[in-house]
Amino acid sequence: MDAPPPAGYARWNGTLLGKHLGDISKHQIWRVLREHEISLERRRSWCISTDPAFAQKAADIVALYLQPPENAVVLSVDEKPHIQALERAQGWLKLPNGKALTGFNHEYKRHGTTTLFAALDVVTGLVKAGHYRRRRRVEFLHFMNRVVVDHPGREIHVILDNLNTHKPKHDRWLGRHKNIHFHFTPTHASWLNQVEVWFSILSSHALAGASFTAPRQVRDQIDNFITAYNQDAHSFEWTKQVVFSKHPRSSYANLRN
Repeated sequence: MDAPPPAGYARWNGTLLGKHLGDISKHQIWRVLREHEISLERRRSWCISTDPAFAQKAADIVALYLQPPENAVVLSVDEKPHIQALERAQGWLKLPNGKALTGFNHEYKRHGTTTLFAALDVVTGLVKAGHYRRRRRVEFLHFMNRVVVDHPGREIHVILDNLNTHKPKHDRWLGRHKNIHFHFTPTHASWLNQVEVWFSILSSHALAGASFTAPRQVRDQIDNFITAYNQDAHSFEWTKQVVFSKHPRSSYANLRN
C-alpha cells in the first residue's frame, strides 16, 4: 500500500492490513499476498549513482568489455581492504534426529587484517594480486608498477573506481606512463568494475567460514586460491550493451507511469 502505516509502525504487514480493511480476514490477506508473491515487510537497499556523467562513463567501460582495443590489455583493478584473520572453532555436530551438519562457532578471535589489491585481465580472466597492510597511494602505485612490468610496451586500459588514491589532482605517475589509460566508473557504480565479481567469488570460495590465526594465513589462502583459479580462468561474459542509472519511484502506483 502507498498509504502510510498506522502510527507507531514503520511498515505494513498482513495483520495491520486486515485491520485496516476491516471486512477481510487476515488469513485471506496472507493468501492473496502469497498468491502474488508480495512481501510487505521485505525491503531492499541500493546505492544509486548521482553522477551527471553516468551515461558517458558507463558507455566507455562497457565498450572496453564488449570490444577491447586490439593488441591492448584491459585490466579491472580494485582493492579489498581490511580482510580479517578470524579464528573460529569449526567442526561437525550430530543432531537428535541423527543428521549431521558442519559449521563454525559464532564467536571468534581477531588476529589482524590484510589488504588485497587485484587486477583482473578482462580478456583472459587471469588475476594478479598483491598483499599490503594499507591501501594508500604508495601501495596502489607499487601494485600498478608490478602490473605494468608484466606487459612491456603494451597499451594498457585500467578500469578503476573513484577512490582518491586512484585519481589525485596531479597524477605524475600516469603522466610518465603514456601507454596507460585510466577509465573511472561513475560515482556509486563500482558494480561496473568486473573485479568486484571476482572478489565475490574469492570471498565465497576461499574466505567465508575459514579460520585463520594470522594475516599471513589469509594471504597464503588467497594466493593458493588464485593459483587454482588461474588454471581454469576465463573471461566474464558481459552482455549488457546499454547501462543506465535507475531511480526509485516514491510509490507503488507510480511504477506504472
